[in-house]
Amino acid sequence: MTTTKTEELIIDAVILWVDGDDEKHQAKILPFLKDSNKITSKKFRTRFDQVNEIKFTIDSILKFASYVRNIYVVTDEQTPSFLKNEHKDAKYKNVKIIDHTEIFDGYEKYLPTFNCRPIETCLYRIPELAEHFIYFNDDFFLINETKPSDFFQNGLPVLRGKWLKFDKDIFYKRFKKAKKGHKAIQQNAAKLAGFNKYYNFKHTPHPLRKTTFKTYFEGHEAVLIENIKHKFRNDIQFTPQGLANHLEIKNKTCVFKDDLQLLYFRSYKKPLIWYKFKLNVKSKNKLFLGMQSLDLCPPKILDYILKWLENRMV
Repeated sequence: MTTTKTEELIIDAVILWVDGDDEKHQAKILPFLKDSNKITSKKFRTRFDQVNEIKFTIDSILKFASYVRNIYVVTDEQTPSFLKNEHKDAKYKNVKIIDHTEIFDGYEKYLPTFNCRPIETCLYRIPELAEHFIYFNDDFFLINETKPSDFFQNGLPVLRGKWLKFDKDIFYKRFKKAKKGHKAIQQNAAKLAGFNKYYNFKHTPHPLRKTTFKTYFEGHEAVLIENIKHKFRNDIQFTPQGLANHLEIKNKTCVFKDDLQLLYFRSYKKPLIWYKFKLNVKSKNKLFLGMQSLDLCPPKILDYILKWLENRMV
């Protein structure tokens, strides 16, 4: 077990980002769609569309995790407007754009990809990435002051979640049509690591170690290739952060934490007052805020949420 002091760790942050409104991105994706009408489908588009929430993700790291050394934004020939050189604020000097070609070096034939799982699989290949890094989706936000020990303790990742049975081992689920979603790909990851149950993680930032990925994929290149070759999400894939978690568990190189410290929204069908209550009252003892598919949020609620985030990051 490592004895590295948490306070002395070099920690980076990594964020995936795509601007689905970009005409070049849409032109790139069209040749790979069997049904070109998908490009206008809300269900399909929500994986690519954004409301510039990445600015709040980055601002939240800068404000509430000032110990983070570099913030890497992984994109496909894109740059968020507020990070472009002619407009770049000095406070973003440690924010670096990483193109897909850099992390797919040697595997360029699998590009372009429109699937987060191949990209997540290759994050550990970011040049000069710290051994300890925190992976954020661009709809994850820090909302209160954090410490390095919220993510790593004695150099080991802090895992937030709970143990669950595989769907196949739950009696009533044997008679239901299986839903191939977030839990299913975590189960795929657990099986790869040799488990007969899985540690289900939620939508919080993920503390990860570069050598956990590097060591595994150096010995299992075929597994890496199988996960990065799919242009779009496929049921046979696994979530790479889930694989890393289960490898850490297997090696007894992690710390468990039951409290998610998370406020999470995945739909926006309730009245505005409900979101005001959650954000202003229920957020006080939370570290993390997850807001899935903000692009589908009704304008009035979206306006309030974005203003709340802006005020929180001041």
